Amino acid sequence: MALKTQIVVVGGGAGGLELITRLARRFGRNPRFDLILVERDRTHIWKPLLHEVAAGSLDANLDEVGYRSHGHRWGYRYFRGTLEGIDRKAGQIVIAPLLDEDGSEIMGQHRIRYDYLVLAVGSVTNDFGTKGAAEHCLFLDERKNADRFRGKLLDQCLRVSRTMLNDPSQEAFLEVAIVGGGATGVELAAELYNAAAALKHYGLEVFDESRLKVTLLEAGPRILPALPEKLATAAHEELESLGVRVLTETAVTEVTREAMVTNTGERIAAHLKVWAAGVKGAPYLAEIGGLETNRLNQLVVRPTLQTTRDERILALGDCASLTPAGALRPIPPRAQAAHQMAETVAKNLERLIEGRGLQPFVYRDRGSLVSLSRFSTVGSLMGNLVGGRMAIEGRLARMVYVSLYRMHLVAIHGWLKGIAMIAVGHVNQVVRPRLKLH
Repeated sequence: MALKTQIVVVGGGAGGLELITRLARRFGRNPRFDLILVERDRTHIWKPLLHEVAAGSLDANLDEVGYRSHGHRWGYRYFRGTLEGIDRKAGQIVIAPLLDEDGSEIMGQHRIRYDYLVLAVGSVTNDFGTKGAAEHCLFLDERKNADRFRGKLLDQCLRVSRTMLNDPSQEAFLEVAIVGGGATGVELAAELYNAAAALKHYGLEVFDESRLKVTLLEAGPRILPALPEKLATAAHEELESLGVRVLTETAVTEVTREAMVTNTGERIAAHLKVWAAGVKGAPYLAEIGGLETNRLNQLVVRPTLQTTRDERILALGDCASLTPAGALRPIPPRAQAAHQMAETVAKNLERLIEGRGLQPFVYRDRGSLVSLSRFSTVGSLMGNLVGGRMAIEGRLARMVYVSLYRMHLVAIHGWLKGIAMIAVGHVNQVVRPRLKLH
């Protein structure tokens, strides 16, 4: 009996889940094909929402997607596990032993065969080797870290509230330092003020946004370098109006248990320290399976998104590095790039199977949007589609920002269920608490 053509996708983030859904639409019920998704987590949450999960503004349990039920619906198999290696000669991936919370082994190291392999494992936070950052900072690069931040945030808010109740004459504050003036850092800073303003309605009578002190540190000359300077300036001013202390051209040289130390010698005290200043590929990707990687552990790919040393292995999203012809920099690690790459990889896998020529990936910059919670939204649309940018702010920008997530829901669920989930989301905004407090 002939073996099925086995397509393995490693990574269930925005790009990986959209890809396996596209492949399942094409091959999922075909007995000649076997589609497999390998992912270490049990559920998917859209990564651009993690700052809302961290601040408690979003209940991830309501928005997460279970891989097993999703796979059953679409016709692919889900394996829980972490990629450890690639045996290209045997056409197999090596999955690390699976352990439970106590460190006991659930399943030993094992292998999964592939005919075609796609790596969509995303990225991890890049602390650039800064002393103390790994030990004392929180990174918002996955769900469990966002949950951990929320737990620490709520504990510290309670601590401040109790201190002031016990001694009304004593001033107490929650101090947060965020490294990185990109979208994640800026959005988290604004979302924290939204959450702080709501806490007084949930039992912390003496805690509100006036008890919050947030410092945003950016090593570059301005925040939000992906946006036009006018919009970045507007976001800067909005943050300062909320109470955020924004420091540009300020690099962090060391992180201690109590503070951030900057290149100017200032020590910025903080109860919570967040590093959101860059991304890189996970360390295990460095030359995995003999594949070519760059200094950031990203897999170098051809214009077809095939890895340079193996045409049966493709990569997409943050873990892939592609510098288009004539470009000075690689395609930026954004959700929109992963979404577009998933579409190209799905088409190219079909062409590989049919023995047809592959299509090169063409990145279309749709612009950038940054949400400052309920306070404001700024961004630019169209990007290189019209040879320039169209700046937008306010309600229109917020509407477009929200639509990006809705497009993701439709991509992974289909139109009918996607629209139903959007409707349920609107209902939850009315009937559910504004904050997740556990």
